[in-house]
Amino acid sequence: MTPGHRVPVDGPPVDGRTRHYGEFYGVSEPPVPDDRELLVVWGNCQAEALRIVVSSSPDLPFRTVRVPPVHELETTDIVRVEDLLRRAAVIVSQPVRAGYRGLPIGGPDLADMAPSASVIVWPVIRYGGLYPFQVIARHPAQPSAVPAAVPYHDLRTVLAVRDDRQRFDEWDVDVAADRLREAAQWSVRQLEVRERRNCDIGISDILLEAGSGAAHTINHPGNRVLLALGARILDALGASAPVPPSRELLGNIRTPLQRRVIDALDIEASPRTSWDVDGTVVTEEDVHRRQMHWYAEHPEFIDAVLDRYGELIEILGLS
Repeated sequence: MTPGHRVPVDGPPVDGRTRHYGEFYGVSEPPVPDDRELLVVWGNCQAEALRIVVSSSPDLPFRTVRVPPVHELETTDIVRVEDLLRRAAVIVSQPVRAGYRGLPIGGPDLADMAPSASVIVWPVIRYGGLYPFQVIARHPAQPSAVPAAVPYHDLRTVLAVRDDRQRFDEWDVDVAADRLREAAQWSVRQLEVRERRNCDIGISDILLEAGSGAAHTINHPGNRVLLALGARILDALGASAPVPPSRELLGNIRTPLQRRVIDALDIEASPRTSWDVDGTVVTEEDVHRRQMHWYAEHPEFIDAVLDRYGELIEILGLS
């Protein structure tokens, strides 16, 4: 079987999503013939951004395919996943637990599907140094649920709900600069621990020095971070460094950046007072009010956040 050959599978309905992932779904062919072996980048929304970076190397000896993020895959996609991985020479994957979302799409599952493929594991990047109150938390009863307005929890809003503070002018809190620095270092340490435990290649060491370019949200790293990670992966593959993209790959949501954080971390940046969500300006007050209503309907997430981030709350002096 040649590297570019695809095993025929029943075609899905052709819509915007299947066209976007056209080669994966078998509704389109590569734009130009390419007989290089296949490299698959696997993971969450960061994976596609990293694939773009890695594939920009001018002498990469592999071709890549745009693949849906793991949290979007469905049971009907598994036959295509198996087809793809059977053809993969290299898998560049984030740590994903076996049987993730009840599907065989975790790291051990991929190893079973592609036993001869080389595997490079890279981290799920989360960095909260620029946004010390922003967190991600799940609840087992609703694992895919996210707050209203933006898909992030804010510790200040969670604590306002806990303490029954309803007015927006009571929402924000004073935090000393040394606590903000400690919170940034804590965030880096959390990632560093996960890298040592699960990954072949890490990126935690550059996050503080990346300054305001480190992240747009806690889980949307900036191009500087993606390029550094891509360069390390390409070096492991014996390929040249990536070409910087012409746009911010994960910049569709941008979190407000406070002056006190800029000053505490001693970085070059201009403050942002509002959210930017797909080009739309959304105020902090609007997000806060919508999320206060959301927590009234999903009170179980209050304890989920408080339990998950007790250490960070203590570091920031919010307890």
